[in-house]
Amino acid sequence: MKKVIMSTDGACIGNPGPGGWACVLRFGDRVGELYGCDPKTTNNRMELTAVIRGLEALKEPSEVSLSIDSQYVQLGISEWIHKWKRNGWRTSTKKDVLNKDLWIELDAAVGRHKIRWEWVKGHAQHADNNRCDELANRAAREQISSGGVILRDA
Repeated sequence: MKKVIMSTDGACIGNPGPGGWACVLRFGDRVGELYGCDPKTTNNRMELTAVIRGLEALKEPSEVSLSIDSQYVQLGISEWIHKWKRNGWRTSTKKDVLNKDLWIELDAAVGRHKIRWEWVKGHAQHADNNRCDELANRAAREQISSGGVILRDA
């Protein structure tokens, strides 16, 4: 399997409000950046979207080391999702899981890859997380999308 290093982040101006998401992909000596926006969304939806779009950009099943600053996404995919699926996508209080559509998409995207999840502190010393934060906030402010993976040499 191809080895990929991925970092993701989401941003929202207001919550809900204009949102942006971003992903940095590293494979060998290549770096890819991917980002997009949504005119009215939440921060959690943008965090989920960043991971989904990053994983979907991979053309083949890969070993992914994924750095993320969202405990909502990390705990959701590693702990909560199993119970949600058993309960028909309902919480322990019998309410629909928030962002169910994106959790279902993420569950499908994760299934193609071998992923090691690594939580990183946001706005700290992680260069790729900081780059994702910059791109996601820019996408939220300007409502712009990359339209695909932009590649550059590392």
